[in-house]
Amino acid sequence: MQAKQRKNLWIAAIITGTALAGAMSPASASSHREAPFLTNAPKVDGTDFYMFRSYASGRQDYVTMIANFIPFQDPQGGPNFYQFDQNAMYEIHVDNNGDAKEDITFQLRFKNTSKRTALNIGGKQVLIPLINSSTISGVNPASLNVRETYTIDMVKGDRRGGARSRLAAATGGATEFDKPVDNIGDKVFGGATGYETYANQHMYDIAIPGCGTGRVFVGQRKEPFFIAVGKIFDLFNLNPLGAENNGNTNDLEGKNVSSIALEIPIACLTAAGEPVIGAYATASMRQGRLLNPAPASGINTAVKEGGAWSQVSRIGMPLVNEVIIGMDDKDRFNTSKPKDDAQFLNYVTNPVLPAVVETLFPTAKAPTNFPRTDLVTVFLKGINGVNQPKNVVASEMMRLNTSIAPTPMASQNVLGVAGGDNAGFPNGRRPADDIVDVSLRVAMGALCVLTGAGDALQVGCKPADAPAGAAPLTDGVRKTAASFKPAFPYLNTPLPGNQ
Repeated sequence: MQAKQRKNLWIAAIITGTALAGAMSPASASSHREAPFLTNAPKVDGTDFYMFRSYASGRQDYVTMIANFIPFQDPQGGPNFYQFDQNAMYEIHVDNNGDAKEDITFQLRFKNTSKRTALNIGGKQVLIPLINSSTISGVNPASLNVRETYTIDMVKGDRRGGARSRLAAATGGATEFDKPVDNIGDKVFGGATGYETYANQHMYDIAIPGCGTGRVFVGQRKEPFFIAVGKIFDLFNLNPLGAENNGNTNDLEGKNVSSIALEIPIACLTAAGEPVIGAYATASMRQGRLLNPAPASGINTAVKEGGAWSQVSRIGMPLVNEVIIGMDDKDRFNTSKPKDDAQFLNYVTNPVLPAVVETLFPTAKAPTNFPRTDLVTVFLKGINGVNQPKNVVASEMMRLNTSIAPTPMASQNVLGVAGGDNAGFPNGRRPADDIVDVSLRVAMGALCVLTGAGDALQVGCKPADAPAGAAPLTDGVRKTAASFKPAFPYLNTPLPGNQ
């Protein structure tokens, strides 16, 4: 690749998806507890969304999409641990023609069933108080007292009115899949490696009608997001110009999360002539809820829910709702769809948080180009020549150019395109991509610096607009691709409850 092309890609990369997030400055834990309503409904709180061409050997023709939910899971969170909400709908939406509307949706619904395991205590059968009665191995063992299963529907067209297909296992044709129980502890699963052996049995090949075979895994994983979130919340109480890996604590290191991971053939996701796809994840709840003042014996009998579906969580690009959208509009953003994102435009064109950064670090002057057309361009459309669809309608979602080959794990650069790795963020997002560092650098106007005095990139700003635009900002926390699993579902074994 010619030097000029490489420079343009580098410029483009450091501003894409992060552009919106980065424009705003310091981040908190991607999208964890980011909106008032979700603090009351953690089971439907989407935390992070990842999308990338699979880089495991032999899987280069697939796209991996991972939607994480239920933040800040303490491994010791028994006796119920962390189940998906059986009264909710979890979805991953794909736009394959750039019109800001979903063309393909994967819908997951969950069901929790009590086996009513009882012990003979003094001649009476008494229900046990735990999720398991003994050690656990295999799929749906008798010792697992609560069985969690799910179904997957693929909808083409409108998520509610489109053509619907119930996906089935490629072998056997089952349409109901078991989710592994959370990592209770080493004794339950027969040793330190027992849980992953158990969880891997819940990885299923799925037949996609008229297309091919994909793969699904749903279950608990170790929290993949990394950030010195405690220091950032404490008025950015760290050295943002220090070493990129300087010993700051990743405050999510001791947490788990619940993941929905799909690996789908590229051909099943793209439209003819357009290699770029956009995607985001949502969770929806029923509009009506009645509390049962006298629930019957059983699990999940305390409420009755019904009515139309109402979206309550949305996550595409990281950090958007967390650090960009105003407090009073966070719930509204979570209920919105990309096609309606014009209503939030002021948060992008006139961002608040860069000014906050300047108050904390007076020498780090915030960009002065208003409106922030540089951010609008890359945030709402993707980068021309990298991950912008031909007929793009401005909207927020994660975009991936499926024609760019995946980078092998050993060669990945955590700064993504900004580090010369075109298969990384913001062209999609891989687990090790350091979105915090990239976002911080964009926050202070890196694009304005790189576009030059003549605005070669036509982004509507110049170096003088961003005095701190060249600063290599960091939170001092860094991981690499080797920090994660080398193959699907890529995220690590969750921490055991007995630690």
